[in-house]
Amino acid sequence: MRIALFSDIHANLPALEACLKDIESKKPDAIYCLGDLVGYNIWPNEVINEIRRRGIATIAGNYDFGIGRTSDDCGCAYKTDKEKEMGAVSISFTNSIVKDDERKYLRTLPAQIRVEFQLNNDRMNLLLVHGSPRKINEYLFEDREEKSLIRIMEQADADIMCFGHTHKPYHRILPTEPGDTKHFRHAINIGSVGKPKDNNPKGCYVILTINDNSSIADKNTVQVEFVRFEYDVEKAAAAVEESPLPNEYADMLRKGY
Repeated sequence: MRIALFSDIHANLPALEACLKDIESKKPDAIYCLGDLVGYNIWPNEVINEIRRRGIATIAGNYDFGIGRTSDDCGCAYKTDKEKEMGAVSISFTNSIVKDDERKYLRTLPAQIRVEFQLNNDRMNLLLVHGSPRKINEYLFEDREEKSLIRIMEQADADIMCFGHTHKPYHRILPTEPGDTKHFRHAINIGSVGKPKDNNPKGCYVILTINDNSSIADKNTVQVEFVRFEYDVEKAAAAVEESPLPNEYADMLRKGY
């Protein structure tokens, strides 16, 4: 089974359209969206409605959670006063343009999606979250201590855990215990479609392949492909500059940070 997973569109319609076109060319068996449809650009309603029109199973991101409740808090961990000021403009602007029906949709999105596979007498649980199973806005960066990441996955009963939120893609294969060769877990950050932060302005999504012989005891039987795709970055950046949003967000799109 080939599963396409994408996340963190952040109201970037040109990026979403390019992403979905690329996904269609891969002909996956299933498609999931891991949230943060809105914020930081001018097309939150259009992004929401494109996801809805296609019937793509979607979970709530922290920004979706905030906008769904007309909150002035997006659950973002801004580090500087400048970032906080910019963030306040973004969430205020997004709240002002999101329509009632689209807001209702955001408010009713599930927090997680769990898919259970039965393969080779093994149960293999795929868990889809936005930040982490513990908190919608928890950041699971690639340098997270191995023991901590394993503990999070064990507590959530996840053999494969896919998530976004950091906008930085990675795949870590983790033994349940040090030296364990009988049970491996996969932690997969699927990156960002519309606001990459890994110094690459191309959008990113994942194709996850689970075969009929995939097993928790074989770390190589789950394949993860990170797909980078081009889109009209300048169109998305210009839209920011022509809106009340801070121009810095346009620079972030152009440079991927």
